[in-house]
Amino acid sequence: MHFASDNTGPVHPTIMQALSEANAGYAPSYGTDPLMSEVETRIREIFEAPEAAVYLVATGTAANCLGLACLAPPTHTVFCTPNAHIHEDECNAPEFYTGGAKLTLVGETDKMTSHTLRAAIDAEEIRGVHGPQRGPVSLTQATEKGQIYSLAELCALTEVARDYALPVQMDGARFANALVTLNCSAADMTWRAGVDVLSFGGTKNGCMGVEAVVLFDPARAWEFELRRKRGAHLFSKHRYLSAQMASYLRDDLWLQTARRANDNMARLTEGLLTREGVALRYPVEANLSFIEMPRAALQRLQAAGAAFSVYEGVLDGPDPDERLLIRLVADWAVQSEDIARFVEIAGG
Repeated sequence: MHFASDNTGPVHPTIMQALSEANAGYAPSYGTDPLMSEVETRIREIFEAPEAAVYLVATGTAANCLGLACLAPPTHTVFCTPNAHIHEDECNAPEFYTGGAKLTLVGETDKMTSHTLRAAIDAEEIRGVHGPQRGPVSLTQATEKGQIYSLAELCALTEVARDYALPVQMDGARFANALVTLNCSAADMTWRAGVDVLSFGGTKNGCMGVEAVVLFDPARAWEFELRRKRGAHLFSKHRYLSAQMASYLRDDLWLQTARRANDNMARLTEGLLTREGVALRYPVEANLSFIEMPRAALQRLQAAGAAFSVYEGVLDGPDPDERLLIRLVADWAVQSEDIARFVEIAGG
């Protein structure tokens, strides 16, 4: 019953087999391998962007921060939400890779609005040389709370960014989960909506460790290549990144795994909401759920070996009826019997 994170799950067998096949013989290094050519072609097809520049790195932090570094000079600021991964979980890596650009937090939740974004932008670049200059807008799709920007919301945000001639980066660590929920094209959720640079996630959705950076303006490609090398993220045996991403994209495996992860979370949440004392904090739109549950139920689950993350409250407390906020995350590999067992134990 592993629902703590989609980082904890196994590699999809198809991707593991692709890695094994890529391990035979010799291949050109540093991204010149034939599999990388397949990846470039396939991503350009998926995003309907024949000129897009495509690069692979091993971590989401590298994907986000190298992409942002191509958009944000050190004198600028990046606009993001307080819950954005680049703010809460990347140890100042954006500031490091941009050479000093700061982060300006927009709103108070995991989703910004066109109103809160405009207000945040208007509040910057008002002190001349003494303050940060306006820089890129970073959007997370799906958000750290599992919510999804609709296409209309994305377009409203990018329209504000365009009003100030600011580029837009999208953190798509769970891009596939958002895409299958919206049931739209990858192009509609990115460049057609005004996104300039995308971090396209693979690790959370069945890969061993690979993320793609898609730059819809190829003029940014050379700078990204230089920053990737200088930042120590250019793999010599690159074929092992390429093999993962190529397999992930073949036959739309990336959509299959995302759809299964979302369905697993929907079934888990639906079952839990039938139990006494359980409440939902945010709408379940992807493969994450934030649930309020009684301490006694959570203690039973922990004793049974269930994995989850406590976000508010202390598990070892005196009141068995006090409700704590937990985060549950489902991946493609969750089994139906684990969902049923988790729900059963939660009910007492």
